[in-house]
Amino acid sequence: MSEWRSRVAGCDFTLGSMCSWGLRAPVSCEAGSEVSLAAAGSPTRTWRLADGAPGPEEGMAEQETSGLQVLLHTLQSSSDRESVLSILQVLGDLLSVGTDRRIHYMISKGGSEALLQTLVDTARTSSPDYDILLPLFRLLAKVGLRDKKFGQKALELEALDVTLILVRKNLSHSQNLLHCLWVLRVFASSVTTGAMLGINGAMELLFKVITPYTRRHTRIIRAATEVLAALLKSKSNSRRAVNRGYVSSLLRLHQDWHSHDTVNSYVHIRRAFLLCLKHIAALRYGREAILASQGMEILFSTTQNCLDNKTMEPIISVVLQILRQCYPKSPLPLPTASSSYVFPVPGSLSSEPPCTLTEEDFEDDGDEEVDKDSDSEDAKEEDDDLETDVNKLSCKPGLDRPEDELEQYEAMCLELSYSFQELEDDSNSEETQYANHHHIPTAVSPEQPCLNKDQSHCGLQREDEVQTSLLNMVKKGRSTLLTSKTRPVMKSYPNVPSNGFGIDSSGNEIPDIQASLKEEAWDIDGISSPRMNTSLANPTESREGVEVIDKLLQIHPKDILLHDPQIFMDKARRTRSVADFKMMAFPDLWGHSPPLTSQSMLERKCGVQRIKIFEDVRRIIQPNDIINKVIFSLDEPGSLEDVSASPCLRFFSQFESGNLRKVIQVREFEYDLLLNADVNSTQHQQWFYFKVSGTRAAVPYRFNIINCEKPNSQFNYGMQPVMYSVKDALLGRPTWVRTGYEICYYRNHYRPRAAAARVEPPGKCYYTLTFAVTFSHNEDVCYLAYHYPYTYSALMTHLDILEKSVNPKQVYFRQEVLCQTLGGNPCPLLTITAVPQSNRVDHLEQFRRRPYQVITARVHPGETNASWVMKGTLEFLISSDPVARLLRENFIFKIIPMLNPDGVINGNHRCSLRGEDLNRQWLFPSAHLQPTIYHTKGLLYYLSSIGRSPVVFCDFHGHSQKKNVFLYGCSIKETLWQTQCPVNTSTVSEDLSYRTLPKILDKLAPAFTMGSCSFLVEKSRASTARVVVWREMGVCRSYTMESSYCGCNQGPYKGLQFGTRELEEMGAMFCLGLLILELKSTSCSHQLLARAATLLNAEADNLDYHLQR
Repeated sequence: MSEWRSRVAGCDFTLGSMCSWGLRAPVSCEAGSEVSLAAAGSPTRTWRLADGAPGPEEGMAEQETSGLQVLLHTLQSSSDRESVLSILQVLGDLLSVGTDRRIHYMISKGGSEALLQTLVDTARTSSPDYDILLPLFRLLAKVGLRDKKFGQKALELEALDVTLILVRKNLSHSQNLLHCLWVLRVFASSVTTGAMLGINGAMELLFKVITPYTRRHTRIIRAATEVLAALLKSKSNSRRAVNRGYVSSLLRLHQDWHSHDTVNSYVHIRRAFLLCLKHIAALRYGREAILASQGMEILFSTTQNCLDNKTMEPIISVVLQILRQCYPKSPLPLPTASSSYVFPVPGSLSSEPPCTLTEEDFEDDGDEEVDKDSDSEDAKEEDDDLETDVNKLSCKPGLDRPEDELEQYEAMCLELSYSFQELEDDSNSEETQYANHHHIPTAVSPEQPCLNKDQSHCGLQREDEVQTSLLNMVKKGRSTLLTSKTRPVMKSYPNVPSNGFGIDSSGNEIPDIQASLKEEAWDIDGISSPRMNTSLANPTESREGVEVIDKLLQIHPKDILLHDPQIFMDKARRTRSVADFKMMAFPDLWGHSPPLTSQSMLERKCGVQRIKIFEDVRRIIQPNDIINKVIFSLDEPGSLEDVSASPCLRFFSQFESGNLRKVIQVREFEYDLLLNADVNSTQHQQWFYFKVSGTRAAVPYRFNIINCEKPNSQFNYGMQPVMYSVKDALLGRPTWVRTGYEICYYRNHYRPRAAAARVEPPGKCYYTLTFAVTFSHNEDVCYLAYHYPYTYSALMTHLDILEKSVNPKQVYFRQEVLCQTLGGNPCPLLTITAVPQSNRVDHLEQFRRRPYQVITARVHPGETNASWVMKGTLEFLISSDPVARLLRENFIFKIIPMLNPDGVINGNHRCSLRGEDLNRQWLFPSAHLQPTIYHTKGLLYYLSSIGRSPVVFCDFHGHSQKKNVFLYGCSIKETLWQTQCPVNTSTVSEDLSYRTLPKILDKLAPAFTMGSCSFLVEKSRASTARVVVWREMGVCRSYTMESSYCGCNQGPYKGLQFGTRELEEMGAMFCLGLLILELKSTSCSHQLLARAATLLNAEADNLDYHLQR
């Protein structure tokens, strides 16, 4: 900086390099009084008073100081006009360049006090000098924004009153007034000083400045409205504004400026008016005033036609917040928050347990909408939830039950004592015995599945016939199984040819079922929901019902692998539900065949959320087209009008895993839907699965699910619900597909019934999932669901078919009952391994020494993706793939594919029939209240007690707020490091192999990402399976594997939503990861390594890549 020469209090200053804070430079004084500023870094600095007189004490000459302090001291003490102006100019120039660091340095040296004192002294003169005040105001506005205590300093120095007096004196002087308003805006940014300004009449004064629309003095009007908006952040000022009728004035000003500002030149002024209203709306008193002044109608009418105008974005955003704040809060249109289904269970204290609120239930009403995928769901766990007690992390608790109780689990491990006497029989009846068994697909085979009876045994090839394996199909870096980055994305189904024939998934023509249905006068509704008691073997059934089922089964496609409608019907009849379901869902009976290609994530339409909020507002201010008719309700089924003859849609959910409690027709093609809470609970409304019939083709229907509970959802980030069309299925396309558009998920105005009546709304609120669907067929029956359904009866059907399909001479597959659930349903336990080569002692010994792997799934009923991953795991483990054979020959798999059958059956999202999260019951489970958890833990205890703890324990889950597939594990050191715990982690011993499996999966599986994995132990997860098995059983590789409901944002599947094929593939890849984990371990035998290399037929470099040690 060039040198400055300034006349200050009779001293001739030479200020060189003033930018080098703190402004140390040589100074020469004309009056002979020397100001000596030592070089930067000198320990002592001396100066004398600028008027040449010595200081009152000798110590003053030696005090530590800087050039900036000289300026500030002189500014406060000098009465010389030219000196003050020069100092203000120097300060202004210094603060006009550089960073905020200069301003903060000035504040630390008392700069705010010096400027404020100068303001007070100058303003209190008989004739204030505005040549001084104007640059002073500019400095105050700049410094005050960065001084957190600026308002308090101004209050103590009486600068607030002085500034208000100057405003009153300059109402007709625009330049002076503008500078005063700038400083007031800074004062008002503090709530305390803002309240004091309000008491002293600042708002009344501002309304003298703010005028209706004009093109004159717009800078002043903008500054005044911004000051007013800042003042109204104070609740006392907002109350004062309401009491004095300012709400109506602000609304009139908003209307006036909006109507005249046709080219949007003054958006900032209009936004400031709205910010005033927004702050007032933060009070219940203010919201009532806005409603009484027709504020919602005014804001709606002035904004509804501008939603697509990007110039209006700052205004629309604030209007939305005001409308959401003022929308009258109301209880959900339900008789009670409790579930419609009641199940009396032991230990229940109340049929309506209190709702436990967590931090995620609280949300600021002022939050603006999120229009893009910010992936905020990837936020890290809060450190204050992490466990920091080393004893809790490292100590191993004792048994939670008497030790002699563990003996009962010996019966669940019969493989350890079975003699295999039947292996002495060398008969060759195998081929004729299993010739008609169902095909066991290689879960990730890219080839077309076997479709005819002649090929039905192709999944059971001999070892020497296998040409490819799962490992060989995995390429370096990422898998290319089933997909590639360039593979086609499914947009829609192909049209049915005009010749009347459909094309099934294998490319074969099938009869025109639509014509057949018309000719036979079949009832599509009857077909779509078969009754459970309809049976071909029951002579008491009606002839018509039997004929319907008979004809349905005749046309059932044979290429839906591992599914049999007859077996499913038998299993469904045995399934016990709280509501005693009589009907079956058609997709569960008919089966699902995954599409050949994946669907892209839905690109979110810009502004869809604000459009939907405006539609909600329209309901209360323009209710002319609102029907508001209840057309479906579990709570009052007998009191509803018959809608069969009505043009509206018809809904139904009383089938296994179904969840839909109530439907209200809002407009002709718009419906509000309410979900059922979990049984014996008042919460967890997220999972839905229902039937809709009476559709009209090419008509956009809108569905609003209005009582969701999670504060965010992947529906905002590209996820779509799934749909199954009965007519499409009958035409050879029995497929669940992603559907819906204009999807968004946002907070609505509904509150819990008790809370809605309170004076102030509580933290908990509900969320709306809204989506539009256009159906392809008239009078179709479609099923809509949160995610691909997978019911308990479907599982039991699948297990029966698997058991009948395996070759018992090769695959040891045992299905037994772990326990009975509270609802009286058997919880299946599977054991899968390879049959020993013979019953020789050495072969039996090798068989019984195989280590265990334990896998569980579906503890949370709504996480159906976990079941599809489990399906892929099971099908792969019993397949003829060389990897599967090696796994069976070296491990014994204990698998519990569904830990919460009752929750799945009754359409719960998270809980058991007791209304509790079973994955929070692992610390002290009860045999009577949480039987599946109790006995799973007991089985693990037993394995540990006989020295056979599993190599890996993994619990399959689904994740609603993240993408990809990832693992949660447990690590003492990583948890302590994350919390910066003072404990010396070098003294903590830990097996680091917990990271090996996720690293392997990150290389193998296209959907898996190491980046989302976490190995932190949270206090809130202390009672989960992952933590308890790790802590109590000492299994260092204890995991939760989470699969997204949505899809992937990385790897080959980036931008694609998960289908059932990708989820099943993940199950197979998990199995491959277990094998490579063993091959990489130091305990792996050379015999197994040689066996792997030979059997897998893998090239050396390919195998070496995965077996890097």
